[in-house]
Formats: sequence, structure tokens, C-alpha cells
Amino acid sequence: MRFHFAHLDNLRNLYVDQIQHLLSAETQIIEALPDVVEAADDPELKRVLRDHLQETREQVSQLEDILDHTAGQPESKQSKVLAALIGESEDLIADAKNERVRDAAIITTWLRIERYEITAYEAVRDFAEIIGETSHANLHEHSLQEEKKTDAALTNLWIAANTMADRAA
Repeated sequence: MRFHFAHLDNLRNLYVDQIQHLLSAETQIIEALPDVVEAADDPELKRVLRDHLQETREQVSQLEDILDHTAGQPESKQSKVLAALIGESEDLIADAKNERVRDAAIITTWLRIERYEITAYEAVRDFAEIIGETSHANLHEHSLQEEKKTDAALTNLWIAANTMADRAA
């Protein structure tokens, strides 16, 4: 297999490319999360996911503004990773007939998604700092902290959800 990345000839172009992928990822999350919230049973899990949905909507707006500034248009590039992670989550949710097991599946798969987002925001924040886009770096840092907060909230729910799922069997 041959890869062709001629358009990624400098860090600024890589930065724009990664913002475009991140915009796609966040848009996919906005599309998927309402169904995940509906599938969740635990009220605290539902709250964490709803809060994250609102933050994600704001992050999409910020990413569109950044792309408008850096690339002249807020165009996204398909995030295949997020599509696969969301697909896996959807499969597990559909297969889990017990609500406790479903909550454990939701937390497990959405922790993976959060960690992908954390890594993506760390990268674009660092790229923005290097290329002198300080205001962008600050926005990415804010989004990164939101992702870490959601990750921590899901992690806090994880042990209890897994224990409840084990008892459900």
C-alpha cells in the first residue's frame, strides 16, 4: 500500500488536517450521543453524557471557527477511527439485553472515545503553540480539559457499573 501525503508538507498543514479530522469526530459524537443517552439506564451516566453532548456542540463551533480562520472554510475530513469506535459502541449497546450490562458497555466504549479525543486535542494544542496560534492553543486546552473531565466522570462510574453488571448475570 502506498500513502500519498504531499499536502502535509509543513506543520501548519498537518494542524489543519488534524482539525478537520477532529471536526468530523466531534460531529459524529453529536450524532451518536442522543441514542447512547437514551440507551443508558443509570441517571448519573445519562447526566455525564448529556453534559458532554453540550460541550461537544460548543467544541464543534470552535473547530469550525478555527478552520474558517486557518483554511478559509470549516471543512471536515472523515474520522475513520471515531466511526469505528462508535460502531463498536452501537453493537455492544444493541447486544446488551440487561440494562446494567448495557451501562458497563457504554462506559467502556465511551472511555475509549474520550481517550481518543484527549490525544487529538493534546496534538492540535501542541501544533497550535508551535506554529504561533496561541489563541487556538488556548481553545484546544479548554476542550482538552473538558474531555479529561468527562473521562474522569466515566472512570468514576466504571467500577460501580462493572460490579452491577457482574451481579446482573
